[in-house]
Amino acid sequence: FWLKILWCLILARLGGGLRLAAMKWLHLALVPLATAFYLPGVAPIEYEEGAAVELKVNKLTSSKTQLPYEYYTLPYCKPETVKKKVENIGEILTGDVIETSPYEIYMLKRESCKTLCTVKLKPKGSREKFRNMIEEEYVVNMIVDNLPAAVAYQAADPNAPPVYMAGFPAGTMEKGHYFVHNHLSITLKYHSDGEKYEGYRIVGFEIQPRSSAKDCGSAAFDLDAADKITYTYDVFWSQSDVKWASRWDVYLKMQSAEIHWFSLLNSVLIVVFLSAMVAMILLRTVHRDISRYNELVTEEEAAEETGWKLVHADVFRKPKASILLSVSVGSGLQVLFMSMVTLGFALLGFLSPAHRGSLLQTTMLIYTFMGFLGGYTAAMCCKVFNPEEPRTSLKSTIVLTAALYPGIIFTVFFFINLLIWSQGSSGAVPFGTLFSILTLWFGISVPLCFLGAHFGNKRAAIELPVRTNKIPRRVPEQSWPHSLLLACLVGGILPFGAAFTEVFFIMLSLWHHRYYYLFGFLGLVLVIVVATCAEISMTLTYFQLTSENHHWWWRAFIVSSSSGGYQFLYSIFYFAFRLQINMFVSTVVYFGYMFVISLLFGLLTGSVGLVASFFFVRAIYGSIKVD
Repeated sequence: FWLKILWCLILARLGGGLRLAAMKWLHLALVPLATAFYLPGVAPIEYEEGAAVELKVNKLTSSKTQLPYEYYTLPYCKPETVKKKVENIGEILTGDVIETSPYEIYMLKRESCKTLCTVKLKPKGSREKFRNMIEEEYVVNMIVDNLPAAVAYQAADPNAPPVYMAGFPAGTMEKGHYFVHNHLSITLKYHSDGEKYEGYRIVGFEIQPRSSAKDCGSAAFDLDAADKITYTYDVFWSQSDVKWASRWDVYLKMQSAEIHWFSLLNSVLIVVFLSAMVAMILLRTVHRDISRYNELVTEEEAAEETGWKLVHADVFRKPKASILLSVSVGSGLQVLFMSMVTLGFALLGFLSPAHRGSLLQTTMLIYTFMGFLGGYTAAMCCKVFNPEEPRTSLKSTIVLTAALYPGIIFTVFFFINLLIWSQGSSGAVPFGTLFSILTLWFGISVPLCFLGAHFGNKRAAIELPVRTNKIPRRVPEQSWPHSLLLACLVGGILPFGAAFTEVFFIMLSLWHHRYYYLFGFLGLVLVIVVATCAEISMTLTYFQLTSENHHWWWRAFIVSSSSGGYQFLYSIFYFAFRLQINMFVSTVVYFGYMFVISLLFGLLTGSVGLVASFFFVRAIYGSIKVD
C-alpha cells in the first residue's frame, strides 16, 4: 500500500506543470500541483494502427434544469447490447451513466459521412423528448480513451485561442423550429514517440455537431418535418505535439489567472490588516491594561477599573445551550479537517478528473473518518462548558454530534433525491447507494465519533485561568456599535470576501458542469479564511469584553459563522442573475444543495472563530493577577 502511494507521489512529481515556467515564484509553486494532479493512477493506452477505439456515451446535462438523464433517453442509435460501466459512489451521486455506443472507430482510419442508423420518431414520444431537451439546452457527453468530447468555440477576441467546452448541444432552436444535431464530425488527435513507446496515444477528442436532413452536406434536419432521423458521423485523425500527460489542459485551461491572483492579494491584505489590529490589541492595549491591573494594590483602586478585567469571574461561565454549542464546534472542526485533508490529496495528485467522481467520493470518506475528530472536540468542549457535570452532558453531546448535522444533511439529500427520482433523472440515487451512505454514517462515522468522544473524555480538561462566581454579573446596556447584528455584518463579510473569487468559480463548476482544478489557489484561500475568522473573532470578542459583556461564547461562534449566511445570500443572487432555472424541482435542488454547502461553511468558520477566541481569552486572563 505504502509503496503504491510512494509511486503515485513520484508520478505526481515527474508529471509536473513545467509549461508555465515563466510565471511568478508563487505561481511556480502552485501550478505544478494544479497541472499534474490528474496523472497518478492513470496509465496511457497505446493503440496500434487499425485497432478499435471505443466511444462511450455519458449523461445528458443542462444548466437550466440541473437534472441529468441517461444518453439513451433520447432516440439515439443503440448497440445490440448496451453495457454500463461499474461506477463509484461519486459518479452515482453526480448522475454519471457511462454506456457503450454503436460508433465504430479504428486507429488512423478515416470515415466520411458514415451512416450509424435510422430511427423512427414517435409524435408524442421521442419527438417531444427532443423538443424538451433542445429547449432546455441539454448537452450530450461522450468519452474516448477516458477523454470527454470537447467543442471548440472562438473567443470574443479573434486573436485569442479557441475555448473548449465539454459536451455538445443536442440541437438548436430557431424561429420556432427544432433542429437535431444528427451528424457528428469527430476529430481525434494522437501523439507518437517511437523512441519511448510503440503505437499511438490519443491526446485530443473534438466534436463538431451539425444538423443534416438527408446527407451530410444537406440542409438542417427539422424535427417536425420528417418521421425518421438518420444519424451519421465523420472520423478525422490529426497528429499532435501535445503529450499524453498534458492532454487534459484544454479542459482545465485557466482563462483568468489574473482574477485569482488579484483576489488572493486582496485577501492577503485583509489578513495583514487584521493581524496588525490583533497585534496592536495584544502588544499595546492588553499589555498596558495587564500591567496596570497587576500594579493595583487596593480594592478601592480595583473598583475604579472598568473594562474586560471586571468580568474575569464570569468570562468562562457556562453558555446557554452549551450542548448544542459543543456539537457545532465539533462538527465544524470535522468539516475543517475534512477540507484540509481533501485538499492535501488533491494537491498531491490523487483526485483526478480522469477518475470521475473521485473528488466527491474522497470527500465523503474523509468526512466519515473525521467523525473521530468531531467526537473528540465536542467532548473537550463539553468538559470546558460543564466542568461540574461533564458526564451528564457528555452523553447528549456525543449522540447529537454523531446525528444532528449529518442528519440534517441526509434529510435534505433524501428529500431532493425523491424529487429527482420523480422526474426520471439519472441523478436519482438508487436504494443500494443510499444504503451504502447510511452504512458509512452508522457503521463508521458514528462509532468513530463515540471513540473520539471517549478519548476526549479521558483527557484532562483544559485548565481555565480564573474561577467563576456562582452569581452572574449583570451586563450593562450595550450601545449599537456592540450589537450582534453589526458584529455579524462585519465578522461574516470578511471571511466570505476572502473566499469570494474561489466561491464563484466553484459554483460555476457545480452548476454549469465545468471542471475545477485550482486546488493550489483553494488551499491558500482556505488558510486565509481560517486566519481571517480567527483574527476578526478575537478582535470582536475583545471589544465585547471591554464593554463588560461576558456572554461571548455563542457570539464568537455566530459572528464567524455568519459567513455561511453570506454564502447563502450570494447563492440567491447567483440563482437570480447567473442561472436560468425555471422548474420547481430544479429550484429546490439548487437551494437544497446550497443550503447544505452554506451550513457546512458556516460550521467551519464558526468553529474556527470560537476556538481562536477561547485561546485568546484564556491567554489574556491568564496574564493577570486575580485573588
